Amino acid sequence: MRFMVIVKSTPESEKEGALPDPKLMAEMGKFNEELIKAGIVLAMDGLHPSSKGARVKFSGSSRTVVDGPFTEAKELIAGFWLWKVKSLEEAIEWVKRCPNPHNVDSEIEIRQVFEMEEFAPILSQEEIQHKVAKRAQLPNQTANK
Repeated sequence: MRFMVIVKSTPESEKEGALPDPKLMAEMGKFNEELIKAGIVLAMDGLHPSSKGARVKFSGSSRTVVDGPFTEAKELIAGFWLWKVKSLEEAIEWVKRCPNPHNVDSEIEIRQVFEMEEFAPILSQEEIQHKVAKRAQLPNQTANK
């Protein structure tokens, strides 16, 4: 099973030019090494604040671009991991070992990633295999392996 592990933003992490505390970076580096040694990390990165981003709103065939920053820091993402683990419970156990990603109260969200086979009720086996083959062509793709 794959899970996206989402580090939520804080007002501090949303500040322009904000960088994490060096001690926190070292602690997170050690945690990331544990994850890598355990063989569960598929991807991981931190994100710039929303002031450097944009949203595209869809309404029918219309598209509207809204530039950041966005207002609710607690609803934004500061970083993420993509993990391959056996269960939600295993992902939770790993997150509980994670250093607090911010120097204040913070939150990490865990969401399961859909696997193509889960779309069997609406896609044919041929369509699923075609999509799996296309994903396998992506650089550094480790999905379904």
